[in-house]
Amino acid sequence: MAEFKDFNFKLMVVEALMYGHGTLTPVFSIDERSRAAGVDDLYSHVYDNGWEHTVLDESRAFFEALEISDELLATVDELVLDGGNQVFYECSPVWDGEDDLFDVRSLDDLPLLPNLKRVLGVDMVAVPDKEERFAARGVAVVC
Repeated sequence: MAEFKDFNFKLMVVEALMYGHGTLTPVFSIDERSRAAGVDDLYSHVYDNGWEHTVLDESRAFFEALEISDELLATVDELVLDGGNQVFYECSPVWDGEDDLFDVRSLDDLPLLPNLKRVLGVDMVAVPDKEERFAARGVAVVC
């Protein structure tokens, strides 16, 4: 199983496989988990605990422990980095997209995606030489 160095890069891959392709299961739902834990109003619960600008512990633990096979990684040909990604909601349900909470800070995980051809939304990649690094791997970049 692949070991990711950048948690946010892994979230981009999870977005593609779990919430896009539907091939990575089980699908994580913070709403379902919160209801099961007796939380009726997730938004109020997050605000009451001051968790507006953070990844919830339960979400982080799930996604960090989530194993993704090399076979599934090989199916990723496009990554979409967008503030409205479902995985961001699952991690931080009231996140407003106005900070860098989910910015990718390293591209060291690029070799895990041998068939990646295109990345949309590279403004969420906080790596100085990102265009050159993508180009060196033959990955098209769309802003």
